[in-house]
Amino acid sequence: MPKAPKWLLDTVDKLFLPKLPKMEVIDTVNLSQGVKKIRFKGDFTKFAFKPGSHMDIRVSDTEIRRYTAAYSDTKAGIMDFVVHLHGRYPGSDYMRGLEKGHKINISILKNQKYYDPSVSKYVFFGDETALALACSLLPVLEKNGHEYQFYFELDKENTAVPELLNFKNYTVVSKDGFFQNPEWLADMPVLQTGNWNNASFILAGNTKSVKAIRKMLKGKISGKLTAHGYWLEGKEGL
Repeated sequence: MPKAPKWLLDTVDKLFLPKLPKMEVIDTVNLSQGVKKIRFKGDFTKFAFKPGSHMDIRVSDTEIRRYTAAYSDTKAGIMDFVVHLHGRYPGSDYMRGLEKGHKINISILKNQKYYDPSVSKYVFFGDETALALACSLLPVLEKNGHEYQFYFELDKENTAVPELLNFKNYTVVSKDGFFQNPEWLADMPVLQTGNWNNASFILAGNTKSVKAIRKMLKGKISGKLTAHGYWLEGKEGL
Protein backbone atom coordinates (compact mmCIF):
# COMPACT_ATOMS: atom_id res chain seq x y z
CA MET A 1 0.00 0.00 0.00
CA PRO A 2 2.39 2.77 -1.16
CA LYS A 3 -0.43 5.32 -1.39
CA ALA A 4 -3.73 5.71 0.45
CA PRO A 5 -6.20 8.47 1.37
CA LYS A 6 -5.10 10.69 4.24
CA TRP A 7 -8.15 9.80 6.33
CA LEU A 8 -7.31 6.09 6.08
CA LEU A 9 -3.68 6.53 7.13
CA ASP A 10 -4.75 8.87 9.94
CA THR A 11 -7.17 6.20 11.19
CA VAL A 12 -4.50 3.49 11.08
CA ASP A 13 -2.10 5.76 12.97
CA LYS A 14 -4.67 6.44 15.69
CA LEU A 15 -5.51 2.76 16.12
CA PHE A 16 -2.05 1.22 16.13
CA LEU A 17 0.76 3.75 16.57
CA PRO A 18 -0.12 4.82 20.15
CA LYS A 19 0.67 1.22 21.16
CA LEU A 20 4.17 1.46 19.71
CA PRO A 21 7.08 3.61 20.96
CA LYS A 22 8.76 6.18 18.74
CA MET A 23 12.31 5.84 17.48
CA GLU A 24 14.77 8.73 17.48
CA VAL A 25 17.48 9.55 14.97
CA ILE A 26 20.81 9.50 16.83
CA ASP A 27 23.17 9.67 13.86
CA THR A 28 23.18 10.24 10.10
CA VAL A 29 25.95 9.80 7.54
CA ASN A 30 25.78 10.78 3.88
CA LEU A 31 27.77 7.97 2.27
CA SER A 32 27.38 9.71 -1.10
CA GLN A 33 25.05 12.19 -2.76
CA GLY A 34 22.58 9.39 -3.30
CA VAL A 35 22.94 7.14 -0.24
CA LYS A 36 22.34 8.00 3.42
CA LYS A 37 22.82 5.89 6.53
CA ILE A 38 20.48 6.63 9.43
CA ARG A 39 20.79 5.19 12.94
CA PHE A 40 17.73 5.07 15.16
CA LYS A 41 17.41 4.51 18.90
CA GLY A 42 14.26 2.93 20.28
CA ASP A 43 12.64 0.05 22.12
CA PHE A 44 12.97 -2.84 19.68
CA THR A 45 12.92 -5.63 22.27
CA LYS A 46 9.63 -7.03 20.97
CA PHE A 47 10.97 -7.30 17.42
CA ALA A 48 12.72 -10.35 15.97
CA PHE A 49 15.31 -8.99 13.54
CA LYS A 50 16.33 -11.22 10.65
CA PRO A 51 18.14 -10.51 7.37
CA GLY A 52 15.63 -8.70 5.20
CA SER A 53 13.39 -7.45 8.02
CA HIS A 54 11.53 -4.36 6.87
CA MET A 55 9.32 -1.59 8.18
CA ASP A 56 6.60 0.49 6.53
CA ILE A 57 7.07 4.20 7.24
CA ARG A 58 4.61 6.98 6.51
CA VAL A 59 6.56 9.58 4.55
CA SER A 60 3.73 12.03 3.79
CA ASP A 61 0.01 12.52 4.41
CA THR A 62 -0.84 9.95 1.74
CA GLU A 63 2.37 7.98 1.08
CA ILE A 64 3.97 4.94 2.71
CA ARG A 65 7.34 3.50 1.80
CA ARG A 66 8.94 0.23 2.85
CA TYR A 67 12.49 0.27 4.21
CA THR A 68 14.72 -2.69 5.01
CA ALA A 69 16.67 -2.55 8.25
CA ALA A 70 20.36 -2.76 7.40
CA TYR A 71 21.36 -3.64 10.96
CA SER A 72 19.68 -4.06 14.31
CA ASP A 73 20.80 -4.67 17.87
CA THR A 74 17.45 -5.06 19.59
CA LYS A 75 18.97 -5.36 23.08
CA ALA A 76 20.88 -2.10 22.66
CA GLY A 77 17.88 -0.48 20.99
CA ILE A 78 19.70 0.38 17.76
CA MET A 79 18.52 0.03 14.18
CA ASP A 80 20.22 1.26 11.00
CA PHE A 81 18.68 2.07 7.65
CA VAL A 82 20.65 2.63 4.44
CA VAL A 83 18.40 4.59 2.08
CA HIS A 84 18.61 5.71 -1.53
CA LEU A 85 18.00 9.44 -2.07
CA HIS A 86 16.82 9.67 -5.65
CA GLY A 87 15.12 12.77 -7.00
CA ARG A 88 12.39 14.81 -5.37
CA TYR A 89 10.02 12.04 -4.34
CA PRO A 90 8.12 11.61 -1.05
CA GLY A 91 10.33 8.84 0.34
CA SER A 92 13.59 10.48 -0.67
CA ASP A 93 12.50 13.90 0.60
CA TYR A 94 11.41 12.42 3.93
CA MET A 95 14.63 10.48 4.51
CA ARG A 96 16.77 13.37 3.26
CA GLY A 97 15.18 15.62 5.87
CA LEU A 98 15.74 13.31 8.86
CA GLU A 99 18.46 14.61 11.18
CA LYS A 100 19.75 13.86 14.66
CA GLY A 101 17.03 14.36 17.27
CA HIS A 102 14.08 13.76 14.95
CA LYS A 103 11.55 11.22 16.19
CA ILE A 104 9.34 9.08 13.99
CA ASN A 105 6.69 6.45 14.56
CA ILE A 106 7.71 2.81 14.66
CA SER A 107 5.67 0.32 12.69
CA ILE A 108 5.73 -3.46 12.98
CA LEU A 109 9.00 -5.02 11.81
CA LYS A 110 8.08 -7.62 9.20
CA ASN A 111 10.23 -10.53 8.08
CA GLN A 112 10.80 -12.12 4.70
CA LYS A 113 12.97 -15.21 4.45
CA TYR A 114 16.17 -14.56 2.52
CA TYR A 115 18.61 -16.53 4.63
CA ASP A 116 18.87 -20.30 5.06
CA PRO A 117 21.76 -21.51 7.26
CA SER A 118 21.86 -24.85 5.42
CA VAL A 119 22.88 -23.17 2.14
CA SER A 120 26.66 -22.89 1.80
CA LYS A 121 26.89 -20.23 -0.92
CA TYR A 122 25.06 -17.00 -1.72
CA VAL A 123 25.05 -14.72 -4.77
CA PHE A 124 23.39 -11.31 -4.49
CA PHE A 125 22.38 -8.86 -7.23
CA GLY A 126 21.05 -5.41 -6.37
CA ASP A 127 21.23 -1.64 -6.75
CA GLU A 128 21.15 1.28 -4.29
CA THR A 129 17.66 0.35 -3.11
CA ALA A 130 18.93 -3.12 -2.14
CA LEU A 131 22.02 -2.03 -0.19
CA ALA A 132 20.20 -2.31 3.14
CA LEU A 133 19.15 -5.88 2.36
CA ALA A 134 22.74 -6.75 1.45
CA CYS A 135 23.95 -5.11 4.68
CA SER A 136 21.53 -7.21 6.72
CA LEU A 137 22.85 -10.39 5.11
CA LEU A 138 26.59 -9.68 5.30
CA PRO A 139 27.17 -10.21 9.07
CA VAL A 140 25.35 -13.53 9.20
CA LEU A 141 27.09 -14.80 6.06
CA GLU A 142 30.49 -13.98 7.56
CA LYS A 143 29.67 -15.25 11.04
CA ASN A 144 28.45 -18.62 9.76
CA GLY A 145 31.25 -19.14 7.25
CA HIS A 146 29.27 -18.97 4.00
CA GLU A 147 30.86 -18.25 0.64
CA TYR A 148 29.27 -15.25 -1.04
CA GLN A 149 29.45 -12.80 -3.92
CA PHE A 150 27.73 -9.41 -4.13
CA TYR A 151 27.05 -7.67 -7.45
CA PHE A 152 25.91 -4.05 -7.25
CA GLU A 153 24.51 -1.98 -10.11
CA LEU A 154 25.19 1.61 -9.00
CA ASP A 155 25.20 5.16 -10.29
CA LYS A 156 28.70 6.64 -10.64
CA GLU A 157 28.25 8.85 -7.58
CA ASN A 158 27.56 5.79 -5.42
CA THR A 159 30.30 3.38 -6.53
CA ALA A 160 32.36 3.88 -3.35
CA VAL A 161 29.45 3.09 -1.02
CA PRO A 162 29.99 -0.70 -0.73
CA GLU A 163 33.53 -0.12 0.54
CA LEU A 164 32.25 2.43 3.07
CA LEU A 165 29.77 -0.20 4.26
CA ASN A 166 32.62 -2.73 4.71
CA PHE A 167 31.51 -5.15 2.01
CA LYS A 168 33.87 -7.87 0.83
CA ASN A 169 33.72 -10.08 -2.25
CA TYR A 170 31.75 -7.55 -4.24
CA THR A 171 31.69 -6.26 -7.81
CA VAL A 172 30.30 -2.88 -8.85
CA VAL A 173 28.94 -2.36 -12.35
CA SER A 174 27.62 0.87 -13.84
CA LYS A 175 24.01 1.45 -14.75
CA ASP A 176 24.63 1.02 -18.45
CA GLY A 177 22.32 -1.94 -18.81
CA PHE A 178 24.80 -4.64 -17.77
CA PHE A 179 22.28 -6.28 -15.46
CA GLN A 180 19.83 -6.37 -18.36
CA ASN A 181 22.34 -7.68 -20.92
CA PRO A 182 22.01 -11.50 -21.30
CA GLU A 183 25.45 -11.88 -22.89
CA TRP A 184 27.22 -9.96 -20.12
CA LEU A 185 25.32 -11.85 -17.44
CA ALA A 186 26.08 -15.23 -19.01
CA ASP A 187 29.82 -14.43 -19.07
CA MET A 188 30.01 -13.57 -15.38
CA PRO A 189 32.81 -15.55 -13.65
CA VAL A 190 30.45 -16.76 -10.94
CA LEU A 191 28.52 -18.68 -13.60
CA GLN A 192 31.45 -20.01 -15.61
CA THR A 193 32.97 -22.64 -13.33
CA GLY A 194 29.80 -24.36 -12.16
CA ASN A 195 30.96 -24.08 -8.55
CA TRP A 196 28.16 -21.63 -7.74
CA ASN A 197 25.26 -23.33 -9.51
CA ASN A 198 23.87 -24.64 -6.22
CA ALA A 199 24.14 -21.27 -4.48
CA SER A 200 21.14 -19.32 -3.25
CA PHE A 201 20.62 -16.38 -5.63
CA ILE A 202 19.00 -13.21 -4.30
CA LEU A 203 17.86 -10.55 -6.78
CA ALA A 204 16.54 -7.18 -5.60
CA GLY A 205 16.14 -3.59 -6.72
CA ASN A 206 15.31 -2.49 -10.28
CA THR A 207 12.45 -4.68 -11.49
CA LYS A 208 13.75 -4.73 -15.08
CA SER A 209 17.16 -5.93 -13.92
CA VAL A 210 15.61 -8.51 -11.59
CA LYS A 211 13.51 -9.94 -14.44
CA ALA A 212 16.48 -10.05 -16.84
CA ILE A 213 18.74 -11.83 -14.35
CA ARG A 214 16.01 -14.29 -13.35
CA LYS A 215 15.37 -15.12 -17.01
CA MET A 216 19.08 -15.67 -17.64
CA LEU A 217 19.48 -17.92 -14.58
CA LYS A 218 16.46 -20.07 -15.36
CA GLY A 219 17.59 -23.60 -16.11
CA LYS A 220 21.24 -22.81 -15.33
CA ILE A 221 21.25 -23.07 -11.55
CA SER A 222 20.04 -25.70 -9.11
CA GLY A 223 19.94 -23.47 -6.04
CA LYS A 224 17.06 -21.38 -4.72
CA LEU A 225 16.29 -18.10 -6.45
CA THR A 226 14.59 -15.27 -4.55
CA ALA A 227 13.55 -12.22 -6.59
CA HIS A 228 12.05 -8.97 -5.32
CA GLY A 229 11.65 -5.92 -7.54
CA TYR A 230 11.65 -2.77 -5.41
CA TRP A 231 10.95 -0.22 -8.11
CA LEU A 232 10.06 0.15 -11.77
CA GLU A 233 10.85 3.21 -13.85
CA GLY A 234 7.70 5.20 -14.51
CA LYS A 235 5.74 3.49 -11.72
CA GLU A 236 5.41 5.38 -8.44
CA GLY A 237 5.70 3.68 -5.09
CA LEU A 238 6.40 0.11 -6.18
